[in-house]
Amino acid sequence: MAAFSDKMGHMLQEPESLPPPGTRVALAIGAPLIGAIILSTLLATLLGDRPGQDPAGTASTALILGWVGIISWLIGLRWYGRDGLGLRGKRPLYASIGFAVMGWVAIMLVRVILVASNPEKLIADGFGRTFLYLLVFEAFCVQLWLFGLVFRSIADWRGPLTAAITSGIIFGAVAHQFFQESYITGWGAILAFMAWGVFYGLIRLRTGSFLGIALVQAMQTLTTWYILLPQDPPAIDQLQNFYLVSSALLVIFMWRLWPKTEEDYRV
Repeated sequence: MAAFSDKMGHMLQEPESLPPPGTRVALAIGAPLIGAIILSTLLATLLGDRPGQDPAGTASTALILGWVGIISWLIGLRWYGRDGLGLRGKRPLYASIGFAVMGWVAIMLVRVILVASNPEKLIADGFGRTFLYLLVFEAFCVQLWLFGLVFRSIADWRGPLTAAITSGIIFGAVAHQFFQESYITGWGAILAFMAWGVFYGLIRLRTGSFLGIALVQAMQTLTTWYILLPQDPPAIDQLQNFYLVSSALLVIFMWRLWPKTEEDYRV
């Protein structure tokens, strides 16, 4: 399988004007993140600190993820174009939605069964604004970076399957660090987020588009954690069971999505 992945990587055509594949991967991973941190810090310094204005850290996180998306967009369009980044509509879009919905339904059911809801308040205030935040920053910007720019750069260097797994693992690490649904730390939670990321990476590999999974990711988070509120704070043992069972179900979906032949790749 590794040899097949390497063979596919060499089959992807590289314009001579692009940096070498290894350098491209390093730039794809590092440039958006480092650039976002620098620009966010400079902007925060210019605007001045405002204690108490952002207790949940949503605004600062949105600033970082927004810059990550903008920088990835600029680099990715220059290197690969829209289709190369996975910004494909029509059949790839619908296929990615279809696969991602399987994970959404499974995680939603596990959440309802294993994590107790708030009996006094079931729906969060302002969930419409929350959906826009989730869709633009946590979903589109992060996936443009990882399943667009990083995925394609690694696919050119080490093959599409390696790209799906690696970009998915990085997605899990970023999600655990920045996403609001990351309630607890520990290896169980980290592995659950990484399983979620690899599941999305395989969908990107099999469909050639991340637009559908970005939309479903936002809907999944909104319905699971905002339209159906958990207790505040959720019980740790319930969350640990949720992450464990969710990981097991996602592994099953990954097994079903695992590419069998060259024709399964849609880079």
